[in-house]
Amino acid sequence: MRQKAFRTNAFRGFALAVMLSAAWLAHGEDAKTPYPRMAPVDQYMMERDAEIALARSAAPASISKDAEVMVMGPHGYETAVKGTNGFVCIVERGWTAATDFPEFWNPKLRGPICFNPAAVRTYLPQTIMKTKAVLAGRTKEQMIAEITAALDKKKLPAQEVGAMCYMMSKQGYLNDGVGHWHPHLMFFLPKTDPATWGANLDDTPVAASDDPLGRMTVMMVVVGEWSDGTAAH
Repeated sequence: MRQKAFRTNAFRGFALAVMLSAAWLAHGEDAKTPYPRMAPVDQYMMERDAEIALARSAAPASISKDAEVMVMGPHGYETAVKGTNGFVCIVERGWTAATDFPEFWNPKLRGPICFNPAAVRTYLPQTIMKTKAVLAGRTKEQMIAEITAALDKKKLPAQEVGAMCYMMSKQGYLNDGVGHWHPHLMFFLPKTDPATWGANLDDTPVAASDDPLGRMTVMMVVVGEWSDGTAAH
């Protein structure tokens, strides 16, 4: 039952890999959306040095210290620190979640995430495009249409096998119910059968979900330590 509940709740939130809060689920599908529209842009912004530090906290220092760091400016993500290892660390906001996530517009959400080179090439471009559209004043529906058109026209690449990321920060805020949740890794694949990974079965550590907008399957594995090496409880 525990694993079944995990599978049911996973991937509804930040970057398709955050648990919805139990409080939200208890209200069911008829619950009122707590964040029906985008808040003023300044509520989503961070002080630059604080955003750099939070982005680096997504992965162990052995990775993040040499990674490029991007921060969100008024028009989208921009490079704040150049890297040397091919990884890119950023702090995602709620609009990178599943489009039906109830906290899609929650201005408090901050998701530190560090992408490996394959994900930089094929997953990060979607986050960059979504963010640019939202900050330009596009509605959720318009943003969805732009992502769909870009994928149709191959202006956005399909997911590359081997694309993955680290989400191991205990300083993030992934939704109102769970805060920073658990440290985990995510793997982004072209749409595939989760059974080939043994995902979503009782007692397996791997959860999987389809991302229809991004045209991918996302795998998630919870790990036992935060990026600073302390044990996760």
